[in-house]
Formats: sequence, structure tokens, C-alpha cells
Amino acid sequence: MTSVATLHPEPAPISACTVSRDVQNFELLIDDMERELGEAWGDLGFDDALIFLDQPEAKTLEFIAIAVDAQDEGDLSRISAVIRAARGHGVKVILVANQISPVALHQLMRLGADDFVPYPLPDGALREAIERIRTPAAPPPAAAPAAAAEPEERPAFKVKGDRQGVLLPVHGLAGGTGASTFATNLAWELAGADPKDPPRVCLMDLDFQFGSVGTYLDLPRKEAVFEMLTDPQSADSESLVKSMQSFNDRLFVFTAPADMLPLDIITGEDLGTLIDMALANFDFVVIDMPTTVIAWTEAVLTRAHVYFAMIELDLRSAQNTLRFVRALKAEALPHEKLRYVLNRAPKFTDLSAKSRVKRMAESLEIAIEVQLPDGGAQVTQANDHGLPLSESAPKNPLRKEVQKLARSLHDLNKAAESAGKA
Repeated sequence: MTSVATLHPEPAPISACTVSRDVQNFELLIDDMERELGEAWGDLGFDDALIFLDQPEAKTLEFIAIAVDAQDEGDLSRISAVIRAARGHGVKVILVANQISPVALHQLMRLGADDFVPYPLPDGALREAIERIRTPAAPPPAAAPAAAAEPEERPAFKVKGDRQGVLLPVHGLAGGTGASTFATNLAWELAGADPKDPPRVCLMDLDFQFGSVGTYLDLPRKEAVFEMLTDPQSADSESLVKSMQSFNDRLFVFTAPADMLPLDIITGEDLGTLIDMALANFDFVVIDMPTTVIAWTEAVLTRAHVYFAMIELDLRSAQNTLRFVRALKAEALPHEKLRYVLNRAPKFTDLSAKSRVKRMAESLEIAIEVQLPDGGAQVTQANDHGLPLSESAPKNPLRKEVQKLARSLHDLNKAAESAGKA
């Protein structure tokens, strides 16, 4: 390694530099740089890099490798300045990131980093990144005639903000209670509740880590969702609707992002703004919530008209219900909005299990207002095929109950609208 600060008056030209707070924190990077470049590279701090890039010696630089870790997140402005300076001098940028947040990584990549490799470096990762930046970009395709230009993607309806939607979150109080299946099918049934005047329905998957709504409806994960979550301040109603996808031209879906993101990637205030925009443009907004209770759960609960809590007839659901209600009461949150949905409820003829349901409700001091039957293997098959139950198994008993609930919600909303206009 050649130290830039101690170069002789006529040093051998260097073709690359590492830029970091302390390169000794990235020993694997040092080894790989020596393996790929020998002595034809140097090391700089962030402030030194800004000075060096303006010197004549920097004209021989092919790329810089900016190495950052979690401690650097508090000072992204200096790192951003180095990336801009390198791009301004035509120097390629490889970002080497060790445990930085997705938001910080996304911000640095948007500034113009040419490639990214994680740290600790996988075998050959730096070599592959160098090869990629050395490969000349393919020439842009010839411009097509104006008449054949692909139209800009626009929302399927005119965004006016003229609705006062009903917010219906679905929260599974234990793993595997079927909350995502219920949310997906409820949203689809709501979208078809009135064939003559179909309501406009939006389904949002807010489980940023393991959200499965996109899988259950066979929809790809759009990059626009990630953009919306990491830069919500620049979002408006039109960009929010454009980030959604239409399922069978009836249901608008905001899927979970393609990559696993921390649940606190967005604040409660920013998420509340996105939900408010959705409510202003849809008649119903169904949200598939993560099982975890986090800071922005309050933003959803306070806006909800009905907050569906999915449970099963087992001890874990009972215990989690007690914890959930206790937590809401401790924070003075509106726990009265909870409507308990018992999935895989016992059959009418199973009197023993029916009495267990009654005892469970009495011991928890709750009312189980919705009981959904076990849909059996058809539910798993429908989810695997990316179809709602109405499309794959219309006579399934679970589908019939969800359809009945959706029509009831639609009728109640219509009645409330009529009363409001009177």
C-alpha cells in the first residue's frame, strides 16, 4: 500500500484509493486491494480525499473504494461530499459497507456510487466489482419514434383526494393465525362487494421483513415501494398510487419491499402521512400488519375504524391477547377498536370446542365477533397459486365467511355515508 500523504515528488502513479475513517477496521479490504492492485493504491481519510481529488495526481485514479460502517452513519454528509467530488472528476466509486442501515446505503448509492460490496468481503467480490466498473457501458439504444414511445406509467384512476376511506388493519396476535390470508381475501371481497358500483380498495403490506401479500396475489415487488418507505417526505398521492400494483384491475396493492428491511425504517409520522393519502383516494384501505408491535403501530391504530386482531383457540393466542391489551391500556391507546377474529373456529357440531371458545372469551373479557372456519388445504393451494379463494375455491367455507363479512362492512359504510349526507 502506498500512503498518499508520503508520496515522493515523482511517485509511481496510483490507480485507486481506499477512503475511510480508519482503513485498519477493514483488514480484508486491505488484503484484497493488495491482491488486485499490488502497490498501485493509496489510503485516504474523508477530509484528505476531498483535497486529493482536486490535485493533479488524482487524474490517474481509476476508482476509489469508500469503506463505511455503522459509526459513519452519523456523518454521511462528509461521505456524500467525497462521492460527489469523485463523480465530478470522473472517478468511479465502489462502496464497501459493513452493517449500515438500508436507508443510509440507499442514500449513498443514489448519490452515484457505481457498485456496492458488503463487508466482510466475500471471496472475489472486490475483483468482480472492479471488473464491472471497468466494463464499458452498453451504448444507449437508438431513440424510437415519438409515436412509438412508451407512455409514462400513470395511476389507473385520477388521483383527486376526494375519498374518506375506511381503515381496516389486520394484526395476527400469534404466528400462523392466518392474518395475511384474511387481509388479502377481505380486501379482494371488498373490491367486489358491489358489482354495479365497486368500491376502490387498497391493500397495504406493512410487514417489511416477511410480508406475503405479494406472494398470495402473485405480484412482483416494485423498487418504488422501497423508495416510498425510505423517502416518504417527497411522496405525494400520485406517487403513492403509482407505487402500487393492480390485481385483476380491481384491487390496488402496496406490496412489501423486495429486500428485508428493519420495521422502524419509517417513522409513525411519515407512515401516518402515507396512510392519510391512501384514505383520501380509496374507499377501503386494508393493512396487513406485522406481528411485532412497534413505534408506528400507534399511527395505524389511532386512524383505524376497526382493528382486526386474529387469534386461534390456543393458549399462546390467549396469553398474547392479554399482553396486547395490557400494552395498549398502559399507553392509553384506543383498545376498544379491537375486533377479535377467531381463525380455524370449531364446527357447529363440535360442542366441546364451542364451549372452549366461550370460556376463552369470558376469561379474556373480550367478545369474539367473527369466527372463521378452517378452509383446509384449499387455502394453502390458493396462496401458493397467487389467487384469492374466490378465484380458486369459491365454495370454500372460509371464503364464504370472508365474503359475508366484506358485504357487511360495505353495507355499513354505505349506510354511514347516506346518514352523513342526510
